[in-house]
Amino acid sequence: MPCPCRRGETFGECCGPLLAGRPAPSAEALMRSRFTAFALGDTGYLLRSWHITTRPGELELDPDRRWLFVEILRTAAGGPFDESGTVEFTAHYRDPAGPGRLHETSRFLRVDGFWQYLDGEIERW
Repeated sequence: MPCPCRRGETFGECCGPLLAGRPAPSAEALMRSRFTAFALGDTGYLLRSWHITTRPGELELDPDRRWLFVEILRTAAGGPFDESGTVEFTAHYRDPAGPGRLHETSRFLRVDGFWQYLDGEIERW
């Protein structure tokens, strides 16, 4: 099965191991895996990969929204030797109102060897 993040690999070679608990090698890889978790409805992974200082107590996804693909626009830092990073992306979806896009610049921190989503500035189109 192709990975929902559309990096060009199978789910088992791409985001699957991260959703199963393997540390993401970069902030971009974590962002891609979080998109995949949204596409698959994996709220447990979304919460586990969210930094404790900004993580909500619970997360409910819209069952009528289908996440289609993600485009990485820009990354800053977030590599194997960094402690923080930024990823700008556009996520495309479809819901009963039609197609839509969510543009976000997300911030990530590495804590105890694991990249975590801190927060982001969101713009919906």
